[in-house]
Amino acid sequence: MTRHDETVDVLEQTLDCYDPAERAAALKALLRKAAEGEIALPTPGAFVNLHAHTFYSYNAYGYSPAGFAWRARKAGLAAGGIVDFDVLDGVDEFLASARQVGLPACAGIETRVFVPPFATRVINSPGEPGIAYHMGVGFVSSNVTAEQSDFLARLQRIASDRNRSIVARVNPALAPVELDYDRDVRRLTPRGNATERHLCLAYARKARERFADLEELAAFWSEKLGTDARSLDLPEGPRLQGEIRAKLMKRGGVGYVAPDQGAFPTMEELNRFALSAGAIPTLAWLDGMSDGEKCMEELLDYAAQSGLAAVNIIPDRNYTPGKIDAKLQNLRSFIALARERQLPIFVGTEMNSPGNKFVDAFDTAELAPYVPEFLRGARIAFAHTALQAAAGMGYSSEWARARLPDPKDRNAFFEEVGKRLDPRRGAPAGALSPAMDPEAALKACATDAAAASNATR
Repeated sequence: MTRHDETVDVLEQTLDCYDPAERAAALKALLRKAAEGEIALPTPGAFVNLHAHTFYSYNAYGYSPAGFAWRARKAGLAAGGIVDFDVLDGVDEFLASARQVGLPACAGIETRVFVPPFATRVINSPGEPGIAYHMGVGFVSSNVTAEQSDFLARLQRIASDRNRSIVARVNPALAPVELDYDRDVRRLTPRGNATERHLCLAYARKARERFADLEELAAFWSEKLGTDARSLDLPEGPRLQGEIRAKLMKRGGVGYVAPDQGAFPTMEELNRFALSAGAIPTLAWLDGMSDGEKCMEELLDYAAQSGLAAVNIIPDRNYTPGKIDAKLQNLRSFIALARERQLPIFVGTEMNSPGNKFVDAFDTAELAPYVPEFLRGARIAFAHTALQAAAGMGYSSEWARARLPDPKDRNAFFEEVGKRLDPRRGAPAGALSPAMDPEAALKACATDAAAASNATR
């Protein structure tokens, strides 16, 4: 490795440190190297990832918001987006970093919600009837109103209480390996917003501290997990963490905490929160195999009553390359249904488990036919973010609902804006006003884009 490569590597590692000032300085240095030709940034292609988690919830590779923005641009993604669990902590940093690197971007939140009409049916949270992972996409800042802040605090309180309950149940089962939640777990994320996956990592690390000898460590985990732990990539690899989660924390495990009706906000409450913050309520779809997702039209109808305007897919979960099976048929049917209802499709992969891809394999025979649809969703999400930030004229705004009441027209408008805007500049705030009609708004964006292009010549 050359000295140059070492410097770039160190800077990229610094992007993921917990100090915001150091992250900002590292990104600035990397961009300087790119400008000087030391780092090649490719022409953006057709792949997108709008569903990456960052270290503000859980990213298996430790990526910060700035770290993901840089890597997405370096990988030639056409667009990138983050979706952290229960928090908006990374929104401002990610959007600012994306603008610096020239990446069309959006930012969201993901949490679990209760869906009353589906109380007896599993949706997309395995083994938990009535509970669904649900999203809001297109937030423009983590600075929210007092009421919105209270809602976020509720989400984090729910998660913290559940995590502490899991630890209280698992500690006796894993003795003498026991966690102190505040000391051992919360420090694994910059602002203490730990997830279940942090618990698994913390238990793996605590066991490594307790059993320095690898054979003793293997014997400990073999006994506690009821399997030959020598095959679980000790001391803290992904298979071990997955086994800890599956055997101890999921349904049937000693640490499992069953949710009740009051454990999570309702889908309606999350949709209302997203709309109040200028974001797009987004339904997360898994694979259509559960009882709840088999009734997808019913679920979409219910969600639409409280403002649902888009859907999210993690494509790689929905097929096996070269195999035509029920999951692939479900994917095709769901995409057709989203098209019929004029719901933008936001896609991406989470990176919330070791071994997850950085981006889905859009060039496979199964996904390639849908790339235009995925790009369209990404452009809509980017345009929404830019227009909402500039003038409160986002996809779910009063302006959009009044001026573009037909979802087909709204999609076409935001897709076109997404094509025209320079991601380094965003939308021209001074030239936009909610008093404008869509044609004038589009013209303002096009004029600004042309001026930016001329200025760089």
